[in-house]
Amino acid sequence: MRRKIMKERIITDTIETAAVFDPNHLQLASQDIWRSKYQLKTPSGKPVDHSVIDTFERVAEAIAEVETTPAKQKKYRTEFLWALMNGAVPAGRIVSNAGAGEQKPTASTINCTVSATIKDSMQGIVGEAVSKASLTLKAGCGIGYDFSTIRPDGGFVAGAGATTSGPLPFMDIFDTMCKTVSSSGGRRGAQMGTIDCQHPDIMAFIKSKREDGRLRQFNLSILITDPFMEAVKADTDWLLVFPTNQNEIDHEGLQYDPMNNSKDVIWREWSVSMDGYLENDAGETACKVYRTIRAKNLWNMIMSATYDYAEPGFILIDKVNEFNNNWFAELIRATNPCGEQPLPPNGSCLLGSVNLTAFVNNPFTAQASFDWKRFKKVVRIFTRMLDNVVEINGLPLPEQIAEIENKRRHGMGYLGLGSAMTMLGMKYGKNNSVNFTSEVTKQLALEGWREATRLAKEKGGAPFLNEMYTITGALLRKRPELAAKYKLGDQVKGVELHINYSRYMKNIAAELGDQWVEEALTTGLRFTHHSSIAPTGTIALSIGNNASNGIEPSFAHDYKRNVIVPGKSTKQQVNVRSAEVLAYERLMKSTHGDDWELPMSKMGSVLSLDLSQLPESFVDTSTVTPSEHIAVQAAAQNWIDSSISKTINIPTEFPFAQFEDVYLEAYTAGLKGCTTFRFNPENFSGVLVNEADLANTDYQFTVEGGDVITVKGNAKVIYEGQEHIASNLFDAIKEGQYGRF
Repeated sequence: MRRKIMKERIITDTIETAAVFDPNHLQLASQDIWRSKYQLKTPSGKPVDHSVIDTFERVAEAIAEVETTPAKQKKYRTEFLWALMNGAVPAGRIVSNAGAGEQKPTASTINCTVSATIKDSMQGIVGEAVSKASLTLKAGCGIGYDFSTIRPDGGFVAGAGATTSGPLPFMDIFDTMCKTVSSSGGRRGAQMGTIDCQHPDIMAFIKSKREDGRLRQFNLSILITDPFMEAVKADTDWLLVFPTNQNEIDHEGLQYDPMNNSKDVIWREWSVSMDGYLENDAGETACKVYRTIRAKNLWNMIMSATYDYAEPGFILIDKVNEFNNNWFAELIRATNPCGEQPLPPNGSCLLGSVNLTAFVNNPFTAQASFDWKRFKKVVRIFTRMLDNVVEINGLPLPEQIAEIENKRRHGMGYLGLGSAMTMLGMKYGKNNSVNFTSEVTKQLALEGWREATRLAKEKGGAPFLNEMYTITGALLRKRPELAAKYKLGDQVKGVELHINYSRYMKNIAAELGDQWVEEALTTGLRFTHHSSIAPTGTIALSIGNNASNGIEPSFAHDYKRNVIVPGKSTKQQVNVRSAEVLAYERLMKSTHGDDWELPMSKMGSVLSLDLSQLPESFVDTSTVTPSEHIAVQAAAQNWIDSSISKTINIPTEFPFAQFEDVYLEAYTAGLKGCTTFRFNPENFSGVLVNEADLANTDYQFTVEGGDVITVKGNAKVIYEGQEHIASNLFDAIKEGQYGRF
């Protein structure tokens, strides 16, 4: 009875403002994704959630139960439900698992984790890291690893009479484990593997996924440092190195100077300290030089792989650490699988996005506007919601739970930025859209940090920020300005190092003013991090009615999307239209009658939406330049304290020389990372595909007798009793899902 009363109230009016979410507007593909991904069902498949609003009610109630009194639980259940009906969209793990304890007792509400530092031993890799990762993936979390800590191929092993095989064969073990765990759990596992640009096996890492079926459960990214980028720009040498020890120096007769660099061993900053490493007074580690190459040659190898295979990704790790709010006590070396959450060892973060299309009033008209007042209110309530999720995290490992409870990280971002721009009459990447991106991200940040002090006053600050930290030489090197107030050995509270010396938080403090700073230093802050922009994927397609993903423009406005279907080895194509096209269609039907139809045109055999007959603001990834992508990302990054998952879509025929410039431009713009995608059917199709691209692409299959058959990418093929789209079958065979055709 409670649900019926609540549903009637929420649809009519709640806490001052009517709800804007209308489940009747969801297209069929969006409803199907909700049923397959987020609708709660019993183990036998019987629905527990009968509608999307039922899902919202379940989530609101589960998160509100964290509150300490019945009165607060009732109050915030209503507010949380209102926020969900007005654009707040928790990440998929929350929507799927919050309040689902009876059906999913071991499932987590956390999307993002990073492994503990992988120890360079068989026990550390297989006995600990693989084992703990399997439990993390089983709980439904994605996980990232830094493989830079594993000795390179041919490395010295004291007492074993052998050499090491390097990180890649061990990555194969993680890959197989992930495939096994995800196949038993029904949700494909997600992993990120990173490696330092100075690791001797960097070139093998770059080429690893060119082998069909290898490391297909991984996204791969390289940790790019400032010295490497400067070496590329200067076209100088680059040394590939790894820490050495006295046994290796003696065994191989390496030239070694405990004070200075030699031809065999140099002193460098290294990310971790392990038993046996040699360190000097400056905190540098003795590293064996394995190879000297031209930095530009390594750069070209990275660029070529990314151009042809869309991997490896590009994490500017020095920028990540320079702008980390917890700079004084964390060293970040890996991210979650999509890159929007750089995290320390055992780090975890929960996610949520605000659907910006929910705040556009009078779309596609001269009166179009953005409802800033309601947006800020949703952000404020949503901040409390996400903070409450920490208490129902469901993480499987004690060290993960301790980390998230100590720092209380969450990553609030948005989805539908590109869609909202279109509805407001802005073209993605143009000056007014860049300014809008900056302002909407800034207001999300400021409202969140205002709430951080309110929550700290009510519930207490993050324990991590209440601890005392010793001023060391390393901290003074990172922040020389500390010397104006502190000396070596002084004890300083974490919240002061966080607010007054974090590069990001100093900007927040300047906007919120001295009174906010004084209050924050007194009460603490409820969490250390507040924002990141996730790719949003299926949550944008389902609950967002295919609003544009995260910070992206819409891929297209009438296209095919490849989705994973349980029990099928190839992905299934679904027809989808963008949220802005659907909104425009509703507007035109309301003014011109139900007979009005979207303009279509025929290109060859493909019937597609005719953008030339729609408002000028309708753009897609095929018409947005790389520089425009970077401008929007840079505008957002200024106000995002973690990172941003963004893909710059590049036309197939885009010149390689210009492609290299995209990454140099991203570095110059101060981004924390950069990812590109160029449609390259020889290697893969991707998640989002244009019908015209597939219709114009031939795929060749070799059958058992040796004959070769050729079909168009959008052709339907019967194989092993199931119907497949040819492009998806081609990808599945390459990835090892099937044997010979």
